[in-house]
Amino acid sequence: MIKALVFDFDGLILDTETAIYKATQEIYKEYGAELPISIWANLAGTQDDGFDLTTHLAEQSGVTIDKEALLKDQRQRINAYIERETILPGVLPLLEMGKQLGLKIALATSSGNQWAKRHLKRLGIIDFFEAIIEADDVEKVKPDPELFTKAVEALQVKPDEAIAFEDSYHGMIAAKRAGLYCVVVPNEVTQSLDFSQADRQLKSLADITAEELIQAFSEKE
Repeated sequence: MIKALVFDFDGLILDTETAIYKATQEIYKEYGAELPISIWANLAGTQDDGFDLTTHLAEQSGVTIDKEALLKDQRQRINAYIERETILPGVLPLLEMGKQLGLKIALATSSGNQWAKRHLKRLGIIDFFEAIIEADDVEKVKPDPELFTKAVEALQVKPDEAIAFEDSYHGMIAAKRAGLYCVVVPNEVTQSLDFSQADRQLKSLADITAEELIQAFSEKE
């Protein structure tokens, strides 16, 4: 029986993935370079990607890059984009119905440094979450399953009693490795990725209710 919901944050609750891509692409264009969305999509949902922004931009532009200045510029642009973002469709109704049904709710995010918590407070939804597991709480982030494993442990439920909600390939893999059901809702950045291992793929969380999900996954048991 489904007893818990575990949400990703970036790209799932708030479309930070698209905002980060657009902000970074702006910088590339100013250097006369391009950052293909196909490359950026594979970086979504993890920090363990081996991608170095400074090196890649220098290779694409042929210009020597000041790493500290680049990252500062990127952070400022990203923050400007994200502060304009609002909670994605379907998220709030799912949280509200989940609480009404007595489900436990957690967040499992590869971001750290209180990033998700700050935005959850800004959006007014942090109190829905009984547990928030961030990059700082684990040794390895997604696609490693540790974030999800710790989330269900914190909620005191079994992995197969929880549904994970993800937007990225790395997140989907992490959820499935941890033994959770996984519903994927791709965004503009991740929509071209292979989500065939997901238990369900949606265009929006507004397309389904908590009751429908509980019934669908209960039938699989």
